[in-house]
Amino acid sequence: MAEKSSELEKRGFVLEMKDISKTFPGVKALDNAKLAVRKGTIHALMGENGAGKSTLMKCLFGIYHRDEGEILLEGNLVNFESAKQSLDHGVSMVHQELNQVRQTRIMDNIWLGRFPRKWIFIDEEKMYNDTLDIFQKLDINLDPRQDVKNLSVSESQMIEIAKAVSYNSKIIVMDEPTSSLTENEVCHLFKIIRSLREDGVAIIYISHKMEEILEISDEITVMRDGKWITTRFSENITTDEIINLMVGRELTNRFPKKTNIPGEVILKVYNITGTYKPTVEDVSFELRKGEILGVAGLVGSRRTELVETIFGLRHKKKGEIFIHGKKINIKNPYVAIKNGLALVTEERRTTGIFGVASILFNSIIANIDKYVRITKLLDKKKMVSDTEWVIDSLSVKTPSQKTHICSLSGGNQQKVILGRWLLTEPEILLLDESTRGIDVGTKYDIYQLMIDLANQDKGIIMVSSEMSELLGVTDRILVMSNGRVAGVIETKDATQEEILILSAKYL
Repeated sequence: MAEKSSELEKRGFVLEMKDISKTFPGVKALDNAKLAVRKGTIHALMGENGAGKSTLMKCLFGIYHRDEGEILLEGNLVNFESAKQSLDHGVSMVHQELNQVRQTRIMDNIWLGRFPRKWIFIDEEKMYNDTLDIFQKLDINLDPRQDVKNLSVSESQMIEIAKAVSYNSKIIVMDEPTSSLTENEVCHLFKIIRSLREDGVAIIYISHKMEEILEISDEITVMRDGKWITTRFSENITTDEIINLMVGRELTNRFPKKTNIPGEVILKVYNITGTYKPTVEDVSFELRKGEILGVAGLVGSRRTELVETIFGLRHKKKGEIFIHGKKINIKNPYVAIKNGLALVTEERRTTGIFGVASILFNSIIANIDKYVRITKLLDKKKMVSDTEWVIDSLSVKTPSQKTHICSLSGGNQQKVILGRWLLTEPEILLLDESTRGIDVGTKYDIYQLMIDLANQDKGIIMVSSEMSELLGVTDRILVMSNGRVAGVIETKDATQEEILILSAKYL
């Protein structure tokens, strides 16, 4: 193994970021941070949410202007004033939140703003052939003329990587590229990444998935509180060491000790079928007080459709829902909230936060009725007090309540969303991929919060794509397959193989 490290040490640095500092009002996001990436290597960048990873990459990419420090690209000092300058110099970025023009074709998205021309006209033939050449190189089997709106999440991810390659990039930053991918899709992505490495491209890979990092990366840099902590060769570091370096303390277990004891049935779902396909079909199950019920399944198994139908976001064609034995007609989310349900949606940026609004607004919006006085004026003192509770009890890292939530890290945004729903004092909490893109320390805090709520006789339904999470936190696991329930198993008796077999039951 030492031979690999010795070989890597001989390679020159394609990128050096030295003593980078960046301050926002009330917070120092980067404090003399540094990063050195060798040519033709996969360099993992790790740290808790709010550690400064994204800020550092935005300073590299020209989205943020650093306050101090210098950036060297192939030994030359650079100072990108915009993302375009960065792209022109061979530095590209595949963002976690895909920003595509979904109503246009794949090849239009790839060459947007730099269409090949024949006189004053766009050269459609060249654009098609150039796109096809990149697809063949990356083993992407898609028609360049296909509309982006018809692509799956994984296919859209591949298009973004193809776009980055089209700039003849020396460095490609990938931010949580596997957060929405299946195991087979991850294998395909890794094949593409390794192919790029063989071509001499340097990959900066940001992920919270430990096993994935150790499998794909050559070197690992860990950040904490805006500072550089260490850089190690991947073969010389363990998962436990990475976690301890990230959180700054020893985290002996990935999951808290389970202390909740499920009781009587609080929610009964009987034969619900959605109105518009693709949807759930004849789904029945029960949720008990003090229980954490996991929902497993492959992409397309309709797990999201299930929780959204229960919450009233999707109309049901038939079926019944009982809460405490009483039949409830949940026509919309307002009725769901009034009956003690809360939903943390899968897409945090799209359907979770009000990005341009403050933390205060995002915290109290689902509970707004409770702040209306007899005079019809809002009780601002109570609103401030409740927002302070969200920040303190969930350890949200923010300068103030007035801070726009979009400026927070993903993990801190998720904490605010959880706090918003906890303020409604729900009896049943629906969590759809609530820890996606969240660091290991924050995940642990969310798991502990779930167990604490279960100990207060709350019922929790947790949709998750992470098998270890389902096996580590839940009491039972409901397995979905193509919109139907394939089985419900006790977590203590469950195995990954059994869950995967059930996931494919109705395919």
